[in-house]
Amino acid sequence: MLEEYWKSIPDYTKDHPLTAFILLSTGLYHWRRGNMEGAYRTLVKAENKMLAIQEFDIRYTEDIDYGRLVQDTATAVTKLKKGEPFSGFKIHLKSKLLQQSVEEIASSMELLPVGSDAVTHKHMLRDRSDILEEREKKKRRPQ
Repeated sequence: MLEEYWKSIPDYTKDHPLTAFILLSTGLYHWRRGNMEGAYRTLVKAENKMLAIQEFDIRYTEDIDYGRLVQDTATAVTKLKKGEPFSGFKIHLKSKLLQQSVEEIASSMELLPVGSDAVTHKHMLRDRSDILEEREKKKRRPQ
C-alpha cells in the first residue's frame, strides 16, 4: 500500500523518505518468511535511509517516536546477524491526532489473521509484473 502511494507521487525517486519505511516493511516481511539474507540486506538499507531522513525531512518523523523506530530497526539487524527468528515491533506514535486516526481506521478494517497464507505470502498473491519487468531491465543494463 505504501509503495503504491510512493509511486503515485509525481517524479518519485528512490531517494524519497518513504522508501525507508517501504524497505523497513519489506525487510520485516522477508524475515517473517524466513528469507534471512534478503531481510538482512533490506533492513540495513532501511536503517541507513532512516538515519538520513532525520537529517533533512521531519515531515515523516515528527508524529512518531522515530528514534525508537531507528533503534528497533538496528536491533532487528543485530538479531538477523545472529540468526534469531522473526520478532516484529510496533511503531510508537507521539501525535494524539495520529493515534486517534489510526484507532478509527483500524476499527473499521478487517485484518487478516497473523500467520495466514494471505499475510505470509502476500507478495506472491499479487500482480508483480512491474517489479519483475524492472528487474529484467536492470539485468540487461551495462555494468
